[in-house]
Amino acid sequence: MKPVHAFMRLYFIAGTQDCLHLDGDPAQNLLNILQQALQSGITCYQFREKGKKALQDPDKIKALAIQCRDLCRQYQVPFVVNDDVQLAIDIGADGIHVGQTDMAVADVAALCHSHCFIGTSVNTLEQGIAAQANPLIDYFGTGPIFPTQSKEDPKPVVGVDFVSTIRAHGIDKPIVAIGGVTTQTAEELRRRGANGVAVISAITQSADIAKTVKELLGNAQ
Repeated sequence: MKPVHAFMRLYFIAGTQDCLHLDGDPAQNLLNILQQALQSGITCYQFREKGKKALQDPDKIKALAIQCRDLCRQYQVPFVVNDDVQLAIDIGADGIHVGQTDMAVADVAALCHSHCFIGTSVNTLEQGIAAQANPLIDYFGTGPIFPTQSKEDPKPVVGVDFVSTIRAHGIDKPIVAIGGVTTQTAEELRRRGANGVAVISAITQSADIAKTVKELLGNAQ
């Protein structure tokens, strides 16, 4: 697999809860959106089935995750699972992403670091410094940069300056900026030191996914 920084350029995150604005079956809608995004050039995908409106049946979640994983493999794009370490292990995910309140990184690494890269979320400089110092963490997401409606419990907005602050403190691990990112703001985040951007609604709610992905890639490369 390529170095982690190589596939941070456009990191797509989604689950069925992000597809409820569309008619029809949310799971099929997710698969359709993911395939279009993969065809258009996303560089990484995170399966994030989370929240009250997400699927709750573990068997259905696993079946859908496998379908998403298989799509990613067709396009040779890394497949990441959010939070659910056992699911990541069971279906052979390429990576696992855990938040500050999820399973401890050391425990995650003990279970799957031999075959999964590990990412975490950073919302403060102190968390960023800790993530930099932890050799088990391969990359981290910084944000939310802007207000976002995609998560039920968003952390306080950190703003575009946060990426600059992280880099100014000597933190050089791969960073993906997340939270309300659009085609208009991706370039600014790259200039400030982000390796790429992570988006949810920018793609799931796009009327033209190919165009949106192209613009995000153009701004984030």
